[in-house]
Amino acid sequence: MVNIAVFASGNGGNFQRIVEAQNSGEGRGYRVKLLIVDKKDAFAIERAKALGIPHYFVNPKEFNTKMEYEEKIIEILKKEEVGYIALAGYMRIISPVLLEAYINKIINIHPAYLPEFPGKDGIGDAFKAGATKTGVTIHYVDSGVDTGEIIYQERVDIKPSWDLEDLKKAIHEVEHRIYPMILTKLFKKGE
Repeated sequence: MVNIAVFASGNGGNFQRIVEAQNSGEGRGYRVKLLIVDKKDAFAIERAKALGIPHYFVNPKEFNTKMEYEEKIIEILKKEEVGYIALAGYMRIISPVLLEAYINKIINIHPAYLPEFPGKDGIGDAFKAGATKTGVTIHYVDSGVDTGEIIYQERVDIKPSWDLEDLKKAIHEVEHRIYPMILTKLFKKGE
């Protein structure tokens, strides 16, 4: 069983889905030990409370450098015996400090079919570009922005009648289905 920490900055929908899959037995081989957020008003905190998952708000503004900020996070992860990190809407670039502490053990879900539409607004960028298809990518995190080794991708066709909210809904449905599935495939062998 692999202990994972989920990092989020906002809503926490993927975080909740990962925990619910774990609790139902659909998600296997991993256990969500904690949630880390970088925004005190992240709704993910409310989800963590409702799910009984410990959460930590680590405020980047309380640290002089990104290195100090990530060293504090590493301290928490080590104390909680976390083996892997799952990013789920965490809107910060991971620095070498955390990357080196968790080499090939940080996984991200990105709301686009990489290498198309990397960056912080994959859904909006695809919509603005008038793309007819986009997707969701799960990948390992490296020192680039959404450039790490791809673990799994799934396409989403954009219907001509859709507005941006329709596209967001379709992307989130795929994310919520595939993130627990891929975590299970990665970690099930460790059960």
